Amino acid sequence: MESYSVTLAYSADLWWLPLAGLLGLVVGSFLNVVIARLPVMMEHAWQDACAEIHGQPAPARPRYNLAWPRSHCPECRHTLAWYELIPVASWLWLRARCAHCKAPVSWQYPLTEIATGILFAACALRFGPGVTALAAMGFCAAIVALAMIDARTMLLPDSLTQPLLWAGLLLNLGTSGFVPLADAVIGAVAGYVSLWLVATGFRLVTGKEGMGQGDWKLLAALGAWFGWQALPVIVLLASVAGALIGVIQILRKRASRGQAVPFGPYLAAAGLVTLLWPGLA
Repeated sequence: MESYSVTLAYSADLWWLPLAGLLGLVVGSFLNVVIARLPVMMEHAWQDACAEIHGQPAPARPRYNLAWPRSHCPECRHTLAWYELIPVASWLWLRARCAHCKAPVSWQYPLTEIATGILFAACALRFGPGVTALAAMGFCAAIVALAMIDARTMLLPDSLTQPLLWAGLLLNLGTSGFVPLADAVIGAVAGYVSLWLVATGFRLVTGKEGMGQGDWKLLAALGAWFGWQALPVIVLLASVAGALIGVIQILRKRASRGQAVPFGPYLAAAGLVTLLWPGLA
């Protein structure tokens, strides 16, 4: 049974789709910066905290954040001109290589932009113009960034999961939300506690850490957006997808038994399914 009602956009609202898709391409370009830089910023923060604990000065390093330094080639440090930063088009025009040193440019960049553009257009089609669609697009942007960061580094930054949780609660506080606020609050608590119990039980039985706290916080955020009723399906979808892909990787010898794998991308994918196809939950 659907956990919230959704009406497809009427044909008169289809002008909204290409604009949403273009917005998604631009946001996806920015997400590439977040995916690349946020883990480095976290590492710098940890180093500074360790230095403070030991009464030492923070390591000297150049200014580094999401805005500085300007986008550049990681190989030759060539600063990218505006025409080298056009989503997807620049990557195709440059044939996936740096214009200066000809180093290959990862497929991640256009794929992230295209995926975000498609998701934004899907939100526009699903919800039509309005606050709900914009909120759904913000959800998709955060989810794409979290999935990509976790896949690359096995980290789910608090600076993304916590705002995502609060955004879900605030959205469901108003009339544009997906579920009643009470369901959202219970969902946030249940999402966190359920994976905490799983991780704690695994640690008690095996003496090993089986799941990071970031996964607990991400599921709590999904519960805050879609309510406690959606959590069983989200966990089921994520678990099945993770198990299938894990088996495939083992068979293809790209992973070994007992190797740690990120769970965040599968939770993220299940969250997107719940957003766009709520009937599954």
